Amino acid sequence: MPSFDIVSEVDLHQLTNAVDQAARVINNRFDFKGVDAGFERDERTVALHAEAEFQLEQMEDMLRSALIKCDIDPQAMDSGEPVGSGKLLRQTITLRHGLDSQQCKTIVKTIKDAKLKVQAQIQGDQVRVTGKKRDDLQQAIALLRDSSPVDLPLQFTNFRD
Repeated sequence: MPSFDIVSEVDLHQLTNAVDQAARVINNRFDFKGVDAGFERDERTVALHAEAEFQLEQMEDMLRSALIKCDIDPQAMDSGEPVGSGKLLRQTITLRHGLDSQQCKTIVKTIKDAKLKVQAQIQGDQVRVTGKKRDDLQQAIALLRDSSPVDLPLQFTNFRD
């Protein structure tokens, strides 16, 4: 029976590439010359530090554009509030990974309300969708792509015939 999984994941290798690209942009920008500003990545969190709040906002935009270039949806970003310590401001950006139970329930409800000929079931932090025909599964994918019921980027993996 054909099936696929609905997940929300962030590729850590691509995240590292995006942070490195954003750091290179800071080193080359004229308005950041002589400014103590930078990025630090630890697992799924990115710490930004700069001397002024407007610089943090610019750095967040740089990171967002680098994430887009590396095929990571910026909807996965959770920006923290800037915190001052000494002459530096710090901000933490967390990239959400996985679906929580409420989001899984919302996805399952959306699929069931569409009355497609598929079954959706929650398996941990992902949703498995099964159906008799590949076309039915593709309709479910199109439904979720068009009107995403959750505010996270969704990936459709493990498609089996």
